[in-house]
Amino acid sequence: MADGVFVPKHALVAHKLTRLRDVNTPSPLFRQLTKEITQILICEATADLPTVPDNRETPLSEFSGESLAQKIGIVPILRAGLGMSDAAHEMLPMARILHIGMYRDEETLEPVYYYDKLPTPPNVDLALVVDPMLATGGSAIAAISRLKETGLKQIRFIGLIAAPEGISALRGAHPDVQIWMAGVDEKLNENGYICPGLGDAGDRIMDT
Repeated sequence: MADGVFVPKHALVAHKLTRLRDVNTPSPLFRQLTKEITQILICEATADLPTVPDNRETPLSEFSGESLAQKIGIVPILRAGLGMSDAAHEMLPMARILHIGMYRDEETLEPVYYYDKLPTPPNVDLALVVDPMLATGGSAIAAISRLKETGLKQIRFIGLIAAPEGISALRGAHPDVQIWMAGVDEKLNENGYICPGLGDAGDRIMDT
């Protein structure tokens, strides 16, 4: 795998991803699997974050613990990213939620930007961008470019399924952004969809 791209070799991820891909998996189960895989990926993607000493007391004695040193923001790319943001927020309840809205034009395959509520200057140190699919990479590249415009320096991307073309495009545009994915598939088809993929993640999450 390319530098800066991480795909956990985890039996639970493989098991859950198989069921996520299944065309017969209903939306409630699809949402639950998305949540569970996201939480595993959040653990992986935050394993190396800096901490500071945090001295507290247990019911029995004092102890020397640790707390995260940075302010974290979770950035779902609307709408499909919403299927991952709640799961990420459960793992990082202290994190702020920042929204970027865009969709892919089905004719041009280019991202169409329509909404954001990003503070300038940023009020977080690290942004975790979440979006289930990294296909052409256009939406991820545009979202990360917008975050950098606000002054953010530390950004990581977390998704479920990627195509090699999307990874290459994102790494080319933002080589400083690390990528965590549950799986990397074979290719994009002629319509710009990941194959074998899992279909349209937004439609399957929202049951539309």
